[in-house]
Amino acid sequence: MTHKRSFDAVFIGGGLIGLACAWRAARRGARVAVLERSRPPCGATRVAAGMLAPVGELTFGEPELLEMTLAAARMYPQFVAEVEAESGLRAGYERAGALHVALDRDEAEGLRRIHDLQRSLGLEAEWLTPRRCRELEPGLPPAFHGGVFAPGEATVDPRALSLALLAALERAGAEVRAGCEVSDGVFEGERLIGVRARPADGDEEELRADAVVLAAGAWSGTVPWLPPEARPPVRPVKGEVLELRVREGGEPPANRILASERVYLVPRPDGRLIVGATVAERGFDTEVSAGGALELLREAYRLLPDVAELDLIDAIAGLRPSTPDNLPFVGRGAVEGLVLATGHYRNGILLAPLTAEAIAAELAGEPLPPEAAPLTAATPERAAPIAPAPAPAPQSPFVAQRATKAQEGGGAR
Repeated sequence: MTHKRSFDAVFIGGGLIGLACAWRAARRGARVAVLERSRPPCGATRVAAGMLAPVGELTFGEPELLEMTLAAARMYPQFVAEVEAESGLRAGYERAGALHVALDRDEAEGLRRIHDLQRSLGLEAEWLTPRRCRELEPGLPPAFHGGVFAPGEATVDPRALSLALLAALERAGAEVRAGCEVSDGVFEGERLIGVRARPADGDEEELRADAVVLAAGAWSGTVPWLPPEARPPVRPVKGEVLELRVREGGEPPANRILASERVYLVPRPDGRLIVGATVAERGFDTEVSAGGALELLREAYRLLPDVAELDLIDAIAGLRPSTPDNLPFVGRGAVEGLVLATGHYRNGILLAPLTAEAIAAELAGEPLPPEAAPLTAATPERAAPIAPAPAPAPQSPFVAQRATKAQEGGGAR
């Protein structure tokens, strides 16, 4: 038997993007449901380090992305405050800044170029000598070539924020269905009017809605319930991270984001240290490779030797949703009734507040925020489906140069 339900919007995907968008829509009075085949926190959200660092992660040739990430970073304090107030849970938000360190001459040359770009754009970033870097982070190695300090950068714990959003959604009257697989789309002519889904322990349901919001991350380009021409060109890019932890009674080895050209370290308030992240084209493979773990530990030790004294508690891999132009798809999809909130690649955590505002505005029939204008999803040149790609050639799982970061847009942060 198929049960039928009606909502204003049904969100497919329970990562941070899907949860944030659904919460914003629910706060505006929309009747919403979130369908997630796993159990939040999940997907790239579970693996993400939670860096909110638009200044330090700046790359050449992406002015639209910079504008959006800066706007999202400004939104974060209020966004987190509202979620925490409505949920009664902490989201792990900390604004302690980020220190990007040049460990050798080549890294110093690349970091100087990035700093020149930062200064030309009027961004808050300062070049520091090694001595001044050590005043901020005494655990840095004996010899390096200076660094750039971005005091406004912040971090959030994506898992904690997801749990807070789940509680806020429940308070707002939204329905979140974990372990629920979408089996088919429901169409009326060419308009998408809902989906059919089956929970792990129940009968199939038909959920009708004015809008179906696709927020399925790296799987958005392969969902079988949409016709091929409506699937956005989103592909998975694998990223591996390590979780380390301070031993009982020990001191945290770092107080803020630390990064070199080859690795980043993100401290958590609970004593964990997130080490990331590799980048590899491996399809939907989510196994942690020995080579990736080796590279991360080696580069983390070069940047912060005290990591050798920490406990290794986890090694995990996730899939970032990448797009051909490194910009997310946020807005109307290729068929009527479909709305996209996907393709955020390495910036899903950072862009969550801005994406949520944009989707809530779209569902309410209002203009998107000006900062979100480059995200418009329905333009044919952006939304054309991806042609099947050949199997990727073997490659290092690690991004070793900023030039590569600039070309690819930089792991899920």
